Amino acid sequence: MRHRIAVIGGGPAGLTFARVLHRHDHPVTVLERDPAPDARPPGGTLDLHENLGQLALDKAGLLAEFRALSRPEGQAMRILDTDGTVLRDWRPRPDDRANPEIDRGQLRDLLLGPLDVQWGRGVTEVVPGTRDGVLVRFADGRQETFDLVVGADGAWSRVRPAVSSATPHYTGVTVVETSLDDVDTRHPDLARLIGDGSVAVYGVNRGLVAQRNSGGHVKVYAQFRAPLDWHTSLDRHRGVNRRAGLDAGLGAVLGAGLDLADVEAVRSRLLALFEGWAAPVLDLLRHGTAFVPRPLYVLPVSHTWAHVPGVTLLGDAAHLMPPLGVGANLAMLEGAELAESVAAAPGPGDLDEAVRAFEEQMWARAGRWAKFTMAGLERLVSPDPTEALAFFDEVQPS
Repeated sequence: MRHRIAVIGGGPAGLTFARVLHRHDHPVTVLERDPAPDARPPGGTLDLHENLGQLALDKAGLLAEFRALSRPEGQAMRILDTDGTVLRDWRPRPDDRANPEIDRGQLRDLLLGPLDVQWGRGVTEVVPGTRDGVLVRFADGRQETFDLVVGADGAWSRVRPAVSSATPHYTGVTVVETSLDDVDTRHPDLARLIGDGSVAVYGVNRGLVAQRNSGGHVKVYAQFRAPLDWHTSLDRHRGVNRRAGLDAGLGAVLGAGLDLADVEAVRSRLLALFEGWAAPVLDLLRHGTAFVPRPLYVLPVSHTWAHVPGVTLLGDAAHLMPPLGVGANLAMLEGAELAESVAAAPGPGDLDEAVRAFEEQMWARAGRWAKFTMAGLERLVSPDPTEALAFFDEVQPS
């Protein structure tokens, strides 16, 4: 029996789920709200772990193609003191493929392959338990029913309310992203500073991270502890800033009337926040082309739900956690594992039991990683910068 399966969301989780089902000759409907694959920037680079994301690609039959595209040299990591002193310089061995990097856009295109994605299909509601199955309502007023709807639609999932009342909450850490293009030609000193992978600098409750993507493109992330509306008013948050130990630094950034669309105004505030840091480090901000604020949200560490027949979740929709190199890896492996379970389930009752068993496994593993990433975020953006260095000493291979 061929189940009517829909996955909502065309990110790493949803596409991995669909590719593994496709490999098992099982039809699947992929519904993505974006009007086209290139409708918005795909994001930065991902390191795919050998026992997580790479295992998922192996299940999809794509591991060899991934290895041809990935950048093992991107595993390099350098940590500097705020004065520019090199504190750590980790470089991978030539044959090290534990966590090679790949651009999100390249990974998306690899996973898309032969899949028939329905673009521009924004979902507004998922209603389980109808006579004909799970009802999916779309923004254009249409609706369809399926035997199983998989929510792989990210932090603000439209599928999640069908199984859980949980909503993401702000961590207290905001990241402001900027980019450098053609870095090797236009900014050779910064290219050398970043190296083949990433460079990171940590201060009191703030940090700067630059990460190389392919084609000479670099993503730069300024991160700091602040109220969610840090850019609107300093006065209302003086107590919050004092408790976070941010009076001296964030006092220069927080202020009434900062227009986040004003590139030069944001640049000026960020440079003030990191005032006194080494000039080459600040050049990462001076040469940034635009600034995009990304407040970090998470779901509860042990997010679970009472099983609902016909609906489940993957990735950020199920267990949104801080971006410490784990989320996409987990999401992809979950997508692959769920697809294998679905493909092996012959009847409706078997399908429901397969999904129920998958959820139990997912919750246990995701809960462990959520605890790890939350603790990691606390240490990386900390009143004591030595905590960040100690964290990397623990997680980096010796």
